[in-house]
Amino acid sequence: MRHVFWIIVTSLLLTACGGPKPESTAGVAAGAGTPNPAPAAAAPATGSSPAPVPAPGSAAGLDGRTGELVNPDNNAMVFLYYDLAAIPPPIDKWVEEDNRVKYGPAIEKAPNRVAVRAELEAGVAAVRGTGVIRLSLNSANLSDYDPTYGEFTVRALAPSSVVEFDALGQKVVLRFGNGKTAQIWRVPAAEAQGIRDRIAMGNNVNLEVLLAIKSVLPGPAGGTINADVVEYEMRETRGGTLIGRVQVPQS
Repeated sequence: MRHVFWIIVTSLLLTACGGPKPESTAGVAAGAGTPNPAPAAAAPATGSSPAPVPAPGSAAGLDGRTGELVNPDNNAMVFLYYDLAAIPPPIDKWVEEDNRVKYGPAIEKAPNRVAVRAELEAGVAAVRGTGVIRLSLNSANLSDYDPTYGEFTVRALAPSSVVEFDALGQKVVLRFGNGKTAQIWRVPAAEAQGIRDRIAMGNNVNLEVLLAIKSVLPGPAGGTINADVVEYEMRETRGGTLIGRVQVPQS
């Protein structure tokens, strides 16, 4: 009995003082009730925005062109215009308008299309990257000597002068952007008489011109290529004697 008594007393004491309790879940509850911290805001992109693409034909769009054309024919200048203007050339249309395709026998049309397309695509590829043109003109159209200003005028290079190229249903006009300066050929008065004695007329002088392409102006059936004259040579038509070599000041 005494043993049982002490067991009951011990049990009562443990109850009064507090016995072992189940593991508390307060920490878990608190964690569940606490709002999660807001996620860190995404860092703004540090990369710079893409550089704007230059408009077709702008000066910026023509930088880095180092190719050279020497006395290009009409087709080459049309190809060059499309390349400068960044306009896809209408090769499909040109193929169908070629006489070998348009008027050729039906049995030959298919192989002719292949041949014509290959020629056109090769021509387009050949002018890519052109930035310089060397051009021969049959006449410098020299003025008479002006003793007041001590100069001849090379009228073939005047701002109003143009060289036209027609091909593939397109017309491309070449203009001299710095013609106002390029047309002036200053010669000392003491040398002018000798030059006039060697040429009977200004039309007897050929012109070899080096041009740097500066811009292009698209049009509905072709367009205009503007180029600055860098230098030119004048030679007598019959004998090819050099009359003058001019370096044009560049702005």
